[in-house]
Amino acid sequence: MLPTDTSGASVLQAIDLKRHYAVDGGFLKPGKSVKALDGVSFTLQAGRTLAVVGESGCGKSTLARVLTMIEPPTAGQLLYRGQDVSRADPALAKLRRRKIQIIFQNPYASLNPRKRIGDILEEPLLINTDLDARARRARGQAMMERVGLRPEHYSRYPHMFSGGQRQRIAIARGLMLDPEILVADEAVSALDVSVRAQVLNLMQDLQRDLGLSYVFISHDLSVIEHLADEVMVMYLGRVVEQGSKEAIFGQPLHPYTQALLSATPRLNDAARRERIKLSGELPSPLDPPPGCPFSSRCHRVMPVCRERLPVLRQQGGRQVACFAVEQDLGTPPA
Repeated sequence: MLPTDTSGASVLQAIDLKRHYAVDGGFLKPGKSVKALDGVSFTLQAGRTLAVVGESGCGKSTLARVLTMIEPPTAGQLLYRGQDVSRADPALAKLRRRKIQIIFQNPYASLNPRKRIGDILEEPLLINTDLDARARRARGQAMMERVGLRPEHYSRYPHMFSGGQRQRIAIARGLMLDPEILVADEAVSALDVSVRAQVLNLMQDLQRDLGLSYVFISHDLSVIEHLADEVMVMYLGRVVEQGSKEAIFGQPLHPYTQALLSATPRLNDAARRERIKLSGELPSPLDPPPGCPFSSRCHRVMPVCRERLPVLRQQGGRQVACFAVEQDLGTPPA
């Protein structure tokens, strides 16, 4: 596999992606809509890592499923090198499967227990290419070696491997079609700390050698700080702050981002932040609060926050959706 272009060109662009689910309201009651994704936009550059962070229920995994078209978006566009691969077109679907792949969170559930590892690795080639059995086996064995597994593992079953080894197999499967983009949905959260570090180092090596671009979804901010180039913070289906890793970790502006970073454990006393404790639970997406969705938990809430929805705007060297930040920086009203 040859490295892809890493000159900074855009490989993936999401434009106002939405994913809404209709929910039955009950007997003689109107139905409701869960806005799991509500207008998410970003641009992923070649050879770089976009990290998506937020609490459980903020829409991170829904975003991963939409980016890989496991679930189609309710609205919006998904552009791979300028082509809208979210459209119902067989040729575009084939292109998307080859160029955008996913690594799931749980390596114990994402591998078919009834198939040998070799069959699991060869299956994408069997479905999407015209390679013969010998060529498929050669590609599979070469990929196993690249992710640090031995040739004798090829004929074994998933239950014979540790969690870290299974996740290496999942990564190998994701790379079998030579994709440019890997969507990693909490790919290391189920692993022990030492194994997690090994898998993260492997992903960095693969990105350097193959020119891969990552959409890396995690709730672990220490992992994000280690791996990311850009960071996108989500809350209740919306992006609240987005910018470079240096900007987000160096000086977070949105109150939610500040609260997340203040909860990150630090060994160095000088790097510790004053703890910001959020009150209450994440609101129900079936009944979000009016105005800003974070207003019910924000320590800087103002009357306008409960009346209007802030829009994502360029402020302080990143994009932020917050009236308090607009007030602090003197940004003209939208």
